[in-house]
Amino acid sequence: MLRISVLNQKYTNKCTKFESYFLSFSEGCRIEIMQNPTVLESCESEGKNYIGLAHLAVSVGSKSKVISLTERLREDGYGILSEPRTTGDGYFESIISDPDGNRIEITI
Repeated sequence: MLRISVLNQKYTNKCTKFESYFLSFSEGCRIEIMQNPTVLESCESEGKNYIGLAHLAVSVGSKSKVISLTERLREDGYGILSEPRTTGDGYFESIISDPDGNRIEITI
C-alpha cells in the first residue's frame, strides 16, 4: 500500500488562479493535484489545459539536462510547448508534446 509521506503547502498563483499540492509517497513517486477555474471541458487545441490528465512529468536530475533534452527533442521534431524556465513555484522545467499530443514535463 502506498503511504503519503509528505503533503506540501498549497501553492497559489494569484495572477492565473492556478493552485496545486504535491503528494509525495514513501516509495518515491509524487502526484500533483491541480486546479484552475479556466481549464476547458475538453482539449480544443494542443497546448491548452483541460479536465483530466494534465501531463506526465519526468525528472532528469539537473537544469543542464532539462535544457539538453529539450533541445534534443526539438531537433527530433517534437513540439516544444514551454521553453525551459523556472516556474512560479520554483521548479525548473520545459514541456513538450508527444506524438499523440500528450504534455510531457521535463524537470529537475
